[in-house]
Amino acid sequence: MTPLVSIIMGSTSDLPVMQKSADLLNQMQIPFEMNALSAHRTPHEVEQFAQGAAGRGIQVIIAAAGMAAALPGVIAANTTLPVVGVPIKSDVLGGVDALYSIIQMPPGIPVATVAINGALNAAILAVQMLALSDKDIATRLTDYKAGLKNKIVKANQDLKEIAYEYKTN
Repeated sequence: MTPLVSIIMGSTSDLPVMQKSADLLNQMQIPFEMNALSAHRTPHEVEQFAQGAAGRGIQVIIAAAGMAAALPGVIAANTTLPVVGVPIKSDVLGGVDALYSIIQMPPGIPVATVAINGALNAAILAVQMLALSDKDIATRLTDYKAGLKNKIVKANQDLKEIAYEYKTN
């Protein structure tokens, strides 16, 4: 099975956040891979990965990084594939440094960027991209979105059951 999505993180310390991407891709039955590569500690390997990703069948790359957050941009600079950046929250500046590093890319090197620790949305965005050319993925995405709606409808119904003396609905 050839992976369609690659989840790359700067360190395995990012795994607790990035598991949300992996969980959704797994739920959506989309083959993916996960690797730790560092723009600063393994720059040659990052460049090789990015330049070879499309040739291996990868269609979307989700790249997570904290602090200096160079990884998504370095990957984007070395591939024509779409890259979704996930800024990772740190103890130093709360992830704002990573967010700014990822969203402030120069013209011609875009990185789609989600919220700090927004790995779930990164995976949803990757699924949406894949759904453009795969009807089965599009159907699973439609079902997933309907499930989100149904959760809110049920939550709203549950709220109606909670009684307060001055609550009117």
